[in-house]
Amino acid sequence: MSQIALPLETRSQGDPARIIVGNANAGVVEALSDPSSWPFRTAVLTGPPRSGKSLIGRWASAQGICVVDGADSEDETELFHRWNAAQESGAPLLLIANAQPWNITLPDLRSRMGGSLQLEIGELDDEMAAELIHAIAEQRSLSLADGAAEYLVPRAVRSYQAIERLVVAIDRISLERQVPATMSVWRDALEATHGPDQHRLL
Repeated sequence: MSQIALPLETRSQGDPARIIVGNANAGVVEALSDPSSWPFRTAVLTGPPRSGKSLIGRWASAQGICVVDGADSEDETELFHRWNAAQESGAPLLLIANAQPWNITLPDLRSRMGGSLQLEIGELDDEMAAELIHAIAEQRSLSLADGAAEYLVPRAVRSYQAIERLVVAIDRISLERQVPATMSVWRDALEATHGPDQHRLL
């Protein structure tokens, strides 16, 4: 497992302060590190909600890649013009789409995107889920007691959104009660976000 330090001046609440590189996104990061190998110097990135697509996009932008975040919400004709401009300039172009799949109606754009490098962030494994828990807690200045990830990972719903909601709930409960984020808080956060008795699993 490795971590990429990002040159970010601002961070939105809930975003990890670093990119956690693991089973779900290692191939994506590797591909973005070498735009010269992309077909038409264009890549399309998709992935589950809150999986770090925008964070990776900001890192890519700092590497000199032209990034369009939320490309599936942009005007397709304008995107087609941007693709043409990137071809003329030779600049690498990364389009980040939230929709899975991204259904493009403009035939010219659809054919160009179909010939571009397709990158997708996958689902988390245990190691990456544990790293994500600590990254989100760090971003929120939340101090977790020892053993947090070992306790939470087997009991948490395995998605980026669910893990973020869980850490946010731990932070909220800890602040409301003015107590450290220890096992009693973890249990109540699991019940609040995952349903009753979730903490008793495994």
